[in-house]
Amino acid sequence: MRPEALCGLLAEPDRLTTFAAVVLGAATPSEVAARTGLPARQVVVALRRLESGGLVASVDGRIVAEANVFKEAVREHAPAPAAEEDLDPDRAKAAVLRVFVRDGRIVNMPAARGKRRIILEHIAASFEPGVRYPERAVDAILRAWYDDHASLRRYLIDEGLMSREDGIYWRSGGYVEV
Repeated sequence: MRPEALCGLLAEPDRLTTFAAVVLGAATPSEVAARTGLPARQVVVALRRLESGGLVASVDGRIVAEANVFKEAVREHAPAPAAEEDLDPDRAKAAVLRVFVRDGRIVNMPAARGKRRIILEHIAASFEPGVRYPERAVDAILRAWYDDHASLRRYLIDEGLMSREDGIYWRSGGYVEV
């Protein structure tokens, strides 16, 4: 069933109220009428429409909600996931970045030096070449990438991607887009 059809079934207040009563445990038309305050005739009409739409069913003389219909409708008619834009034009680097960077944050630091280098080069691009940064500014930028910003700063220096002197940092390595 399409999600629009489900919404259509529940768009009428009587049907929505009736369905809610069934979900909350009303198992007969008289129980639904008592819980909702709707006239019995309207409850019966709403239940018939909900049953023909697949939202309720009669099991052993009791009315039950078919809540799994919502999950099935979403699974069948979910939009295709948006194509994720690669973080690097190089396919091999993009594959590494896809694994370790999600929503602009590092999910975990790779143990392999080669993969870690790819991540660090990507992060180094956050710093403008020729600009000198105080340690506080470097920490703020790195904290946006990874909670352990001190380790990240140390990795960048150890890999020669950043340099420091007297608490001032600058980008000293990595690729620069021209």
